[in-house]
Amino acid sequence: RLGVGANYWKAVDDVDDDDFDEDGLSWILTSQFGLTDLAKLELAVERYDDGFAGADEEVYAPQAFLLLGSTIYIGAGIGWYYYDDEFSDDPFYALRAGLDLELLPSIYLDINANYRFADWEELDGDDINGDTVTLGAAVRLEF
Repeated sequence: RLGVGANYWKAVDDVDDDDFDEDGLSWILTSQFGLTDLAKLELAVERYDDGFAGADEEVYAPQAFLLLGSTIYIGAGIGWYYYDDEFSDDPFYALRAGLDLELLPSIYLDINANYRFADWEELDGDDINGDTVTLGAAVRLEF
């Protein structure tokens, strides 16, 4: 399955910095591969506008998830932030729960909620708790 989607994200902690966005939209390109009837591997790249974690340019986040379930699923993932021509030193980790609905034959709508555990030290220069929650949706075509 290949698809596109969007996430509304919000930082868990308040940050007192005008250049630091505490919420926003990110865009995602996603692909899923069926491992078994109840397990999928998802590979994705998420794009954030400037202001995410105090960054003064776009931030990209390649990531991978192992998802268990079918229509209702849970999963865990790992990823890295890519900013200023380099990857973050430490990965972020994420937990996900979602609904994967077949709208039409071979067209799926994925609605999910995520909790991401992250440290934004590399992006902002300060040691800031970068935990975020997201509500996301993606539409995928199955080939």
